[in-house]
Amino acid sequence: MKTIVIYKTKYGSTKAYAEWIAEALGCDVVDAKTVSISDLAEYDTIVYGGGLYSEVINGITLITKNADKLRDKKIAVFTTGITPQDCRAYYDTYVIEKNFKKGVPENVRIFNYPGKMILEELSAVHRAALKTLKKIMMSKENPTEMEKMLVELCDANGDFSDKTLISDLVEYVTEGK
Repeated sequence: MKTIVIYKTKYGSTKAYAEWIAEALGCDVVDAKTVSISDLAEYDTIVYGGGLYSEVINGITLITKNADKLRDKKIAVFTTGITPQDCRAYYDTYVIEKNFKKGVPENVRIFNYPGKMILEELSAVHRAALKTLKKIMMSKENPTEMEKMLVELCDANGDFSDKTLISDLVEYVTEGK
């Protein structure tokens, strides 16, 4: 079984997870910028990683737009972001709905990992988006628990990446090998 790990990163945590996963699986790891759908024909298993930005998985269209061509592959998709992992409703509803409009294909499993947000390293666009989001959420008269959490997350600052968390994805990929 030939496996490849593909990633698209903005601030580095997705690349770090991709490298950890590839090391654990003993396989190739490549930046999504260098991969086309035709390159994936020789692989049985594809691991794709992208950061989460407003519930959108960075670069996931490589997988979603080519679902028919990839239906015979085992696929693991992982995200990195600052939303806590225990927010299952967030991942299972918003992230799935925005990225897999026809539902998650049977051959795809999704994993979510904490990434990093170093405020000084964020682009001007991302800093402005955080400021706007925080202002909107703080102006709500009766904010939900999720909206309150979003206000707190706008001030998160640090690297929350954790190599030990990849074991579930590695186990999924190696099942049946």
